[in-house]
Amino acid sequence: MPKQQEKNKTIEQKNYEKLQAKHELKRPIAKNCVKAFLVGGLFCTVGQAISYIYIYFFNFTEQTVGNPTSATMVFIALLLTGFGIYDRIGQFAGAGSAVPVTGFGNAIISAAIEHRTEGFVLGVGSNMFKLAGSVIVFGVFSAFVVAIIKTLFGMVGG
Repeated sequence: MPKQQEKNKTIEQKNYEKLQAKHELKRPIAKNCVKAFLVGGLFCTVGQAISYIYIYFFNFTEQTVGNPTSATMVFIALLLTGFGIYDRIGQFAGAGSAVPVTGFGNAIISAAIEHRTEGFVLGVGSNMFKLAGSVIVFGVFSAFVVAIIKTLFGMVGG
């Protein structure tokens, strides 16, 4: 805060800030980071196991296994969200459950469940991508920019 604003505070405001700082809950940052790391790592381990299953049983290659693995992980997140399990995982793990692709699936299905009473078109269909829509838009835009850069460097180098 700028010094001028600090000087303009009344005694009551300063006392309130001291009282607030005294009673503010201290967040266990290290503990939360460890939980997020472990749960996010568990999700990634499950995803890797699913990849190996697709490669071994369905003759996918390492280059082609990414899409079905991502779709399967999103589907698992949809099921866990529908049964209310993903919410408990999210409360425990925080960002560890939001960052992987499963967090994307959770965002979509949560909005769909929340607005299902409004009908399939106006409720589920229109609200399902409110949160996830920005992820899709920025993902597509980022892919476009990367493709242009790759194409330009391909022309220069080739």
